[in-house]
Amino acid sequence: MPRQQVEEPFKINQKILAREVRLVGDNVEQGIYPTDQARKMAQEQNLDLVEISPTANPPVCRVIDYSKFKYEQKKKTRELKAKQTKVVLKEIRFGPNTDEHDFAFKVKHAQEFLREGAKIKSYVHFVGRSIVFKERGEILLLKFAQALEDLAKVEQLPKLEGKRMFLYLAPKAAAVVKPAAKPAAPADAKPKAPKPAEPKAEATDKTSEPAPASADAAE
Repeated sequence: MPRQQVEEPFKINQKILAREVRLVGDNVEQGIYPTDQARKMAQEQNLDLVEISPTANPPVCRVIDYSKFKYEQKKKTRELKAKQTKVVLKEIRFGPNTDEHDFAFKVKHAQEFLREGAKIKSYVHFVGRSIVFKERGEILLLKFAQALEDLAKVEQLPKLEGKRMFLYLAPKAAAVVKPAAKPAAPADAKPKAPKPAEPKAEATDKTSEPAPASADAAE
């Protein structure tokens, strides 16, 4: 089966059908030229005529190395994708009768997730006839949001969907912990003098008995 040909995102050289084009760029005298002449100018530099703005009147073209141009475009696309932050969503589940110990345990975990920059999707799952306690579930989720108010902002208040009531939280910018940079030494700081080495005989005498932590502690 023949391999499918990939369509180029830009028209180049003989594929440019307009009668005239506007040339831009550093390596040509900018202006409007017949397309044949513009192609010839590109060929004389061993480059390509590339249509970069087909909707303009006349179309705008550049004289460039098309292979290098495509590589640069792909590189920029990869860099943009790499910079996009992936949002992590952590789920925390409650029951309508969650006790205080379990509640505190879940709050502690949520604090860790928020400091790492993750969002929180917390919900109360109602089993069987426990759906009659939906008000209790709403109070529980609001209490959870209040316990995390220093670290999180509410994206969606408690909302019942089927047998689950959901609450969405997002970390506040100040709550996300970033690795601390080492402080730079002041320009006028003088290097500390090295400690004089202790006499070998004295060190040998202290090996049999651990030395006190400090002079104050020894007294």
